[in-house]
Amino acid sequence: MENQPSVLTGLNNKQLEAVTLPQQSALILAGAGSGKTRVLTARIAWLIQTEQVSPTGLLAVTFTNKAAKEMLTRITASLPINTRGMWVGTFHGLCNRLLRAHHREAGLPASFQILDIADQLSVIKRLMKVLNIDDEKFPPKQVQNFINGCKDEGLRANAVDAYDPHTQKMREIFEAYDKQCQRDGVADFAELLLRCYELLERNAHIRQHYQSRFKYILVDEFQDTNRLQYQWLKLLAGKDIQRGISGDKNTSAQPPTNCMFAVGDDDQSIYGFRGARVGNMRDFEKDFNVQSIVKLEENYRSHSNILDAANAIISHNKNRLGKNLWTSAGAGEPVRVYQAYNDNDEAQFIVDEIKMLYAEGTALGEIALLYRSNAQSRVLEHALFSANLPYRVYGGLRFFERAEIKHALAYMRLIANANDDTALLRVVNFPARGIGARSLEQLQEVARAENCSLWQAAINKVGHGKPGGRGIDGFVALIRQMVDEAYGVSLAELAELATTLSGLKTHYQNEKEGEDRIANLEELVTAAVAFTNQDFGNHNNVDGDTEQDLLTQFLSHASLEAGEHQADVGKEALQLMTVHASKGLEFKTVFISGIEEGLFPHEQSAYEANGLEEERRLMYVAVTRARQRLYLSHAQSRMLHGQVRYGIPSRFLDEIPEGLLKHLNSKPVQKSGYTRDYSELPAMMSKNQSSTQKSAMPWKIGQQVAHSKFGNGVVVSYEGNANDMRVQVNFGREGLKWLALEFAKLTPI
Repeated sequence: MENQPSVLTGLNNKQLEAVTLPQQSALILAGAGSGKTRVLTARIAWLIQTEQVSPTGLLAVTFTNKAAKEMLTRITASLPINTRGMWVGTFHGLCNRLLRAHHREAGLPASFQILDIADQLSVIKRLMKVLNIDDEKFPPKQVQNFINGCKDEGLRANAVDAYDPHTQKMREIFEAYDKQCQRDGVADFAELLLRCYELLERNAHIRQHYQSRFKYILVDEFQDTNRLQYQWLKLLAGKDIQRGISGDKNTSAQPPTNCMFAVGDDDQSIYGFRGARVGNMRDFEKDFNVQSIVKLEENYRSHSNILDAANAIISHNKNRLGKNLWTSAGAGEPVRVYQAYNDNDEAQFIVDEIKMLYAEGTALGEIALLYRSNAQSRVLEHALFSANLPYRVYGGLRFFERAEIKHALAYMRLIANANDDTALLRVVNFPARGIGARSLEQLQEVARAENCSLWQAAINKVGHGKPGGRGIDGFVALIRQMVDEAYGVSLAELAELATTLSGLKTHYQNEKEGEDRIANLEELVTAAVAFTNQDFGNHNNVDGDTEQDLLTQFLSHASLEAGEHQADVGKEALQLMTVHASKGLEFKTVFISGIEEGLFPHEQSAYEANGLEEERRLMYVAVTRARQRLYLSHAQSRMLHGQVRYGIPSRFLDEIPEGLLKHLNSKPVQKSGYTRDYSELPAMMSKNQSSTQKSAMPWKIGQQVAHSKFGNGVVVSYEGNANDMRVQVNFGREGLKWLALEFAKLTPI
């Protein structure tokens, strides 16, 4: 141990085994809180320190820019090397870097712009209007999801199977959208990866160059990769796919020449709705002939009662790769369970507990309130506001997503490329310069007829004296002036020019609440200074090639940052967020509300293949966010989407051993010999009962009762009035029974 390199200091035995694996492909099953980031960065540092690879000879892929920066910071702290030029970044960032270097072969202009999610939706809406497509039959957001979903599967429009007229029309919109983006010289997020994959697949000399360069490929959060991302990794690793991305069969006769070090946790694969494919982990084992699977099971975050609850829940999933979290930190406190009468009661309970915790010394920023659906936050926010407790809803608008910043960036994009239709439409009449909707429609008609950009159509219209012409003349003159004045100035000066010459600052000065917007515009200039002075742009430098234009780099950086929805967690306020948003975070105390059938697990999961398993993984993620104290709460009724919902406790509560739980206000369910039947619950949950019936009902929905013949059960529904009311009870193995209250002898448990 004394002779080990310093980068290995402090690693436990399993971490050490993973970091020092010989030259081979390996799968690292890293459980929640097991130190996976440390293992990944230590592996990189060890490979460099032992001279098995140069800093520029490996590729490390993360899912967030924050994770990439943290990784580079840790590497710099471990080794006396300059990380500039290292290939460490997100899938989108690395693909952007490759496409900038080989834009000609990729069929893109050198200064191509990146469409974030909002801009992409704007392009789709504009295109559908031009094509006269009914946005009620084809909602733009649905079209956007269709296009991105196809691209994530590696499919162009001509490869999409259309079995019905609706899909056929969607395919036509997809094809028209691709042509529009090509004309504009822009690429959306999904396009970055697909275009990069096609670049490597179709250009053997480029592909072989990078295959020979990257002998070691390291991937973080491997369970979140989609089909296209995995195929992209396979290409870089030397797995040339002869049948194309849609085929699973790999016809390469030789094993890959490069080593893939994949770190992930199949139990935390919760992004199936985004295209994440947990099956990639199984495929990786087979495709790369993986001999080493290292399981990191020691948890450094939570006490064992919390971990045992998480292990018990996830053990009900099938086809797991299998691991069991443990800790040496001790049992800790039991998992607290609260049964509320309704959602207001639940919210008040949470508020009261938070006040107690705060009085005992727990910082508010160390407390998180998690929920399955955003709609649940309303009642929680109301209760917190009424109690004067500061809170933050995690996942608000990031800096580069704010309207005033996107306006300024649009002007900067037009300076870089005036043919950017999306940028032009955002600011052609903002601030207002007398260009009406009809004038813009005419401009779009001309552009379509002449197959040119809106900018070119505007130039052609200058001086013709047509309606709206003066406003368009003025806009053309403004952009030309901006381009002239931008020549030779710094990036910060260019940002200042875009915010002042455009009239944005003047516009917001006249707004009642424009002070914050002006402050944000000034912060954009600061961001430009920071970008120039720091190493943000190094990912665009490839093999010593001449640097791309700094403005183009900055605009790419802004688009990629806007597309990343993970924000820093503040320390001065309670944190409210969905369970999806909580992944990767940890808190001293965690409240998970709405633990009810139909809510968590979500009722939609009953109709999706493997939907329940993903919901269970989501619950596993939620539970493992807590370090010391965990609360699980459920309500007998709650108001959602304008209706009162009646529910029963989630099956996930049943899956936790009773010895780990502390019921704060109800007796535990008698689990011995008792199994709930959930098959008919979605229909029951949606029933809304009248106020007359509720007033006559002696039992609460969700109340646990006992019957002399059928045993223990849960009240799930009722019908009739006070004279002939029947109650429906779920008796588990005995099934659902309708009982007449006049004769049924039910007793509360």
